[in-house]
Amino acid sequence: MKITMTNLRKMMEAEGYITSGEIITTVFLALKLKKPLLVTGPPGVGKTELAKVLAAIFNTELIRLQCYEGLDENKALYEWNYQKQLLQIQLSNVQNQDISLQKDLFSSEYLLDRPLLKALRSEEQAVLLIDEIDKTDEEFEAFLFEVLSDFQVSIPEYGTVKACKVPVVILTSNGERELSDGLKRRCAFLNIGYPSVEKEAKIISAKVPGISQKLAMQVAAAVHVLRKELEVKKQPAISESIDWARALMALGHEELNPSAINSTTGMLYKNQEDIAKFKEEMGAEKLLSKTHTQCKCCG
Repeated sequence: MKITMTNLRKMMEAEGYITSGEIITTVFLALKLKKPLLVTGPPGVGKTELAKVLAAIFNTELIRLQCYEGLDENKALYEWNYQKQLLQIQLSNVQNQDISLQKDLFSSEYLLDRPLLKALRSEEQAVLLIDEIDKTDEEFEAFLFEVLSDFQVSIPEYGTVKACKVPVVILTSNGERELSDGLKRRCAFLNIGYPSVEKEAKIISAKVPGISQKLAMQVAAAVHVLRKELEVKKQPAISESIDWARALMALGHEELNPSAINSTTGMLYKNQEDIAKFKEEMGAEKLLSKTHTQCKCCG
């Protein structure tokens, strides 16, 4: 399938991913140049969703490596099937077979694919998502360099495995720590921030079938006000906006009102401290007033 920026935008929006010119251009170039794409931004702005959408567009498998502190190459790349190796050793001893166990026991037959190796050995082009790379350490980043630059890995006792089909690689970061220059050099870069009110309203409309334009705009405007004016531990992400809109519709609300806001605060904030701060420093009445002003400003 030949990809252009025009049809890429259409296909992404058909999957409910509302884009901007910067996103389309950067994703297109990463695909065209076959470079990994490093996507940064606050949690919940659509970084992981981008990989899911690309997998849907190309009708291919999404292979996800969820990063965490202490992740090592055995969990990310491969493991040897020790049980199978042990059985082969016992069988060889019983049958008095004179075999080179060092060679036979470290062959492809005994390799267990983990996400990185699975993406490289896939016979169809896969989408490899390396999610929240900032949760790992610099040693793990350095381990990834060979994959990101040459789309291959070197395995002791076995050799070098090159990609059957170069995967589409998406790395995401929430900015918990600064990433190394070596990793950045190997990637195209895209930062996704919180969307404008109008764009978030379009996202909500795409993700919540049947919602009215008025309610989608009110939800987007209200969340915009909260992010801008209320300092909390965890700002509402786009996913929270969507969940809030769904909750309002499930309760039969056609527009925002104080009762609707007070009864659904738990869809926006996920800890009691943030909820308490909302009630003390903002409140439903004040939020509704600022939301109406924001909507008027948007025309």
